Amino acid sequence: MNIKCITTIWDKDKAVSKQNIYKTVSDPGVELNVVNLYPEVHYQEFEGFGGAITEASGYTFLKMGHESRKEIIDAYFGAEGICYSAVRIPIDSCDFSLGNYSAVTDENDKNLDTFNLERDKQYILPMLFKAQEAAGKRLQIMLSPWSPPAFMKTNGAKNGGGFLKPEYREMWAKYLCRYVKEYRSMGLNVTMLTVQNEPKASQPWESCIYTAQHEKEFIRDYLYPEVVKNGLEDLQLCIWDHNKERVFERARDIIDNDTDKMVQGVAFHWYSGDHFDGVKLVRERYPDKKLIFSEGCVEYSKFSMKDQLRNAQMYAHDILGNLNAGMNLSLDWNILLDERGGPNHAGNYCEAPIMANTKNDTVEKKLSYTYIGHFSRYIKPGACRIASTVYTDKLETTAFQNPDGTIACVLLNRTESDLPVNLRIYGQTTYILIPRESISTVIISDK
Repeated sequence: MNIKCITTIWDKDKAVSKQNIYKTVSDPGVELNVVNLYPEVHYQEFEGFGGAITEASGYTFLKMGHESRKEIIDAYFGAEGICYSAVRIPIDSCDFSLGNYSAVTDENDKNLDTFNLERDKQYILPMLFKAQEAAGKRLQIMLSPWSPPAFMKTNGAKNGGGFLKPEYREMWAKYLCRYVKEYRSMGLNVTMLTVQNEPKASQPWESCIYTAQHEKEFIRDYLYPEVVKNGLEDLQLCIWDHNKERVFERARDIIDNDTDKMVQGVAFHWYSGDHFDGVKLVRERYPDKKLIFSEGCVEYSKFSMKDQLRNAQMYAHDILGNLNAGMNLSLDWNILLDERGGPNHAGNYCEAPIMANTKNDTVEKKLSYTYIGHFSRYIKPGACRIASTVYTDKLETTAFQNPDGTIACVLLNRTESDLPVNLRIYGQTTYILIPRESISTVIISDK
């Protein structure tokens, strides 16, 4: 049995990674500082990692030179990058767009004859096709709407919340399905559709309010029938797509005997705190539903762009908690933003794991990019979470067995002290020291 450990520390504003090979010995009965791995105990299957290609990401990408573009795409989707396999795309504009836009603006166009994806074709699709080319396979795609066209809403605007007018529910369902079909017609693998991004939030940018009852009725009476009508039964409809503190209530209030077959997934964000137990509740109560982390980012209104270590640790802590609660797929927010943290037409600037300076054509990989890679490089699509136990809450860990039989165990140490680990598996042990304020991925194989 071979054990390889990849460790990253943050030293003098620079990520330093090292790799060590360890030998195992027959377990001598060690009791202290133990991390146990139990490959015989399986939990959820994991589908992979990814991020969002917004108009802001695509616009920034196209402002960069050829070599910088290649560096960005390879860093995420190339064989030597962090191996993203999934992408989230906004339906029409969101705050990370150059401004409001919709595929249809004519309220009398009930048949969607004027439907067009010109903005997607201009900014989003060039980056998406490059990503798919670098990945060497079709990427799994989630589509998510931030707001229906202004004429469909009670407030008459895409921004500022409001509700979907009842008389436009059928047209909006057709609109969403049309989006899916248009993307699929270009050879893109749209597998998931969320009903509404952040349905509880009335934002200064694109937003639309759905109560649980509104969302349930829209799925049951309009969206799902339209999905069937269009032959899209393989499309996975996902509810909520908002923060974790109410993820269980939304699932409970929507999923019943009528809607159970219509809802395939529950999506959630991180902006209201950990609430890993909320995700776990959904996993326990609805074991057949896909659990998807669909958005999270470092908001400059709340966090410092200078505190790379804290920002990266925030990512790793959330990924670990979500994985251990039963998450099946993890999607970061914007995969690329400019030097300001945009463009964002509402001034809601944020950080992406890779930032591009469009003025001097340089690319910066944040520490969060490296931390995400400790998961996404080594936990492969199709991996299954296995049981583990850990001797202290100062050390956060998760473990997965990949389809090829290798085991990946991620260990996060956010403390200011080195933490010793006696790793136990298959009756063997090995000693590994996890440095202070570091992240490590242990790879266990027979070869």
